[in-house]
Amino acid sequence: MRTLTLVAAVLVSASPANAMDMQEVGLSGKGVPIRAAVVRGSSESAPVVALVGGLAGEDASSRAVLQAVETFDKQPQSGRRYTLIGIAVANPDAARLIFPPVGVAYRDNAESHALWRWLAIHAPDLALVVGPDESGLVQALSETTVSGIGRVPARHMTAAARLLDAVPATIAESEAHHEINGRRRRTPRQVADELSRVYGQDFDQFTYIPGLALIGRVRLGQTADVERLAAPYINGSRNPLDRPNSLVLAGHLVMAELAERTNNPAYLAALRKAVDLGFTETGALKESMPFHDEMSDSLFMATAILSRAGKLTGERRYFDMAAQHIAFMQKLVFRPDFLYRHSPLTDAAWGRGNAFPAIGLALTLQTFPTDHPGFNGILRTFQQHMEALSRFQDADGLWREVIDHPGSYPEFSATAMIGTSMLMGIRHGWLDAKTYQPHVDAAWRAVLTRTGADGSLLDVCESTNKQRTLDDYLHRPALTGRDPRGGAMALMFAIEMAGLGR
Repeated sequence: MRTLTLVAAVLVSASPANAMDMQEVGLSGKGVPIRAAVVRGSSESAPVVALVGGLAGEDASSRAVLQAVETFDKQPQSGRRYTLIGIAVANPDAARLIFPPVGVAYRDNAESHALWRWLAIHAPDLALVVGPDESGLVQALSETTVSGIGRVPARHMTAAARLLDAVPATIAESEAHHEINGRRRRTPRQVADELSRVYGQDFDQFTYIPGLALIGRVRLGQTADVERLAAPYINGSRNPLDRPNSLVLAGHLVMAELAERTNNPAYLAALRKAVDLGFTETGALKESMPFHDEMSDSLFMATAILSRAGKLTGERRYFDMAAQHIAFMQKLVFRPDFLYRHSPLTDAAWGRGNAFPAIGLALTLQTFPTDHPGFNGILRTFQQHMEALSRFQDADGLWREVIDHPGSYPEFSATAMIGTSMLMGIRHGWLDAKTYQPHVDAAWRAVLTRTGADGSLLDVCESTNKQRTLDDYLHRPALTGRDPRGGAMALMFAIEMAGLGR
């Protein structure tokens, strides 16, 4: 029996150029990659058929799926009336499967969650489940709204069946495919409007999470309502620095945005209180901004507010502190391959732990003077990071929970943040449009597909402090549904895609 690695090699070798893609579905509980072969139909609008085998481990159903995919791949693409997805070994560990999945994704029932969510987002019009199906996948796909997207008609097939002959002449659009097609037809402005009705509706917690959504609402013309929500922090009834931390520092980006939009000095005064934490009583620069906790997040949390303060006040010392803090943090967390470790505890390149430096440096450069001695160094490391990240974007346009670990789950918020950063880089002339626009377009398509009109999202990593091992990052829960952090990042990406950024 062929191993999973050999299965992938056979499929790739049989594939003509640009006809078949090998994609990572996820990781098994023991860390074995689960892979799918995708053979494109004659057009983008062709129906999608999925063959799923190996639910009880690699067996005769796996070979049947392989054979069907290889046969289909030999057909001229112009004659293929549907796109075929083949998952030959859906459960390489022969673990117990549960559909719909239960427990925390992807920590519990890893294979079930990976298969369920991947099928939902690729939205086949028909799924043929080959071989034993003791987990009830056929019934679950047919009767359940898969990952909040829609139902998928499914049938059970034996391994001895002629699988391609079982595909009907007419393939009706599934609920899931209908939903995905509808999502993809939306414009960035439509998505921004939808998200702004869900996210940024309160400012009870003075952090960057509602803060970025509030900035998005300002850029959609909703400044008066945002000012109403920010009023307690200006009129003295609440002080965000009563319990300061890095998230609160970044929350002051709202003060910077409102100061620029309204010219109200109270917003600038509030911003100053935060950025002045980087200076001694005599006005000297401290070694770094506070609350960094040796985490790469701080390259966003503390730097953009400094650059905005420098632009609003004209005081060069804020740019000096931004450059010094960036250099300080990069000594701790910038790897020789130009990816970021999340903290010195482990070299793991956590997804959002790379997205924070990406968006942080992009926002900093946006208002940083080009004649400052620190500008070229910041720009260079931003460009190095973007080039490194571009190599790890997956076939669906996503960056993963651990950037350089194939099979780790595709992570929504990091994708939105990195896509935004690259688009800002293109628009400001820091990145080559011909090289990076395809990455931005792919990232936008991925975010668009995973964002429901009601603000529901798919696969947002939960709040994550520094972890001790790679395995800790790989098993951080992946949230589905409404999520303020993911929603804020998607809104900022939509704003930038709609041309409403600064």
